Amino acid sequence: MARNPTLAQMTAAVHLAASRYPQVTSLDDPTFSSWVAPASLGSNKVNDSARFELSQKFPFPGKRELKGEQAQAQTAAAGFELEDARLKLVESVRGAYADYYLAVRATEVNEEGLRLLNEFRRNAETRYQTGQVPQQDVLQADVEVGRQRESRLGLERARTVAVARLNTLMSLPPESPLPPPAKELKDPSPLPSVPELRATALSRRPDLEALKARLAADQAALALAQREYYPDLEAMAAYDSFWQAADDQQRLRPQVGLRLNLPFRTGRRDGAVSEASAQLVQRRAVLAQQENEVAFAVQEAHAQVRESEQAIKLYADTILPAARENVKSAQAAYVTGKVPFLSLVEAQRSLVNLRDRAYLAAADYERRLSTLERVVGGPVQGRPSGPPQPLPTLRPAKSAQ
Repeated sequence: MARNPTLAQMTAAVHLAASRYPQVTSLDDPTFSSWVAPASLGSNKVNDSARFELSQKFPFPGKRELKGEQAQAQTAAAGFELEDARLKLVESVRGAYADYYLAVRATEVNEEGLRLLNEFRRNAETRYQTGQVPQQDVLQADVEVGRQRESRLGLERARTVAVARLNTLMSLPPESPLPPPAKELKDPSPLPSVPELRATALSRRPDLEALKARLAADQAALALAQREYYPDLEAMAAYDSFWQAADDQQRLRPQVGLRLNLPFRTGRRDGAVSEASAQLVQRRAVLAQQENEVAFAVQEAHAQVRESEQAIKLYADTILPAARENVKSAQAAYVTGKVPFLSLVEAQRSLVNLRDRAYLAAADYERRLSTLERVVGGPVQGRPSGPPQPLPTLRPAKSAQ
């Protein structure tokens, strides 16, 4: 959270959007104009002739407020997009950590498998030397040892890639060392029901909130386009000494006035209203579609997490205990000559594969749970989460007045 450059970029985007508010709600600078008649200077027939004018433009009432609402909505949308980026970053980190955990745990399984295979080879060599089994048993053991070593190469590659991925997310050199992962990932715990998760997702998903904020900005843009049919005002005050004779009393010199544009050319304004209306319709459709996709994503992610929960329990309670007993039984039977060496190798190969799949189920659970929490918009009920990350201040300190 502290180092990832994507979040720094998104945080800057929030501040960038927030800086629009004082720009769009401020009045234009007042203007000052002056004229002078050079021939009047020093004349004995007319006064020195000059004109000084100060003017200030005022948008039609409500325009600045609507621009401020639009800027505030866009700032809020950028803030929600930042929060969405945080959720996606958490999901990426947890997925990479699951890959790291799986590579390290699978390496341990591989090492244990090599140890057992070497033990099996010694048993086979002893029995071969006494003429109880053919040399094929020893050669088969060598083949299995080679296969385990080949698998080790892929695991080392997977571990290197997982470490590099985690370091990249933390904006560190890819080869930076990392502490070993936990021995076990957290145990599955009961999930809320799908309707509860769906309601939670629809109420707090930051990408949906960002779309709603964009929709509010589009509504303000449409209202602003409709206000363009009304004229803007310009107040003026002037001091004018032109056309004054030398003996005049200067009663006409101070002046006040008002200027306004005449919005008779409606083609441009009609087009702007049509464009803003179409944008509003499009944004509503996008929001409705996104809400439908969220409902489906919650259902899918919940089903995947439940599948992983059941798989973890099945491996722990049934499959792995039976596979270990199968290896012990096959080893004892081989020593007494009751089963061929291939049966022992097959039992050991099956145990290794099943242990790998058990760790894979645990890693999948972590990945799928992180996806579910990203889909829901945060930790599911009853699960711990990291410290909340405050959003930048989204509302301006001053009003548009």
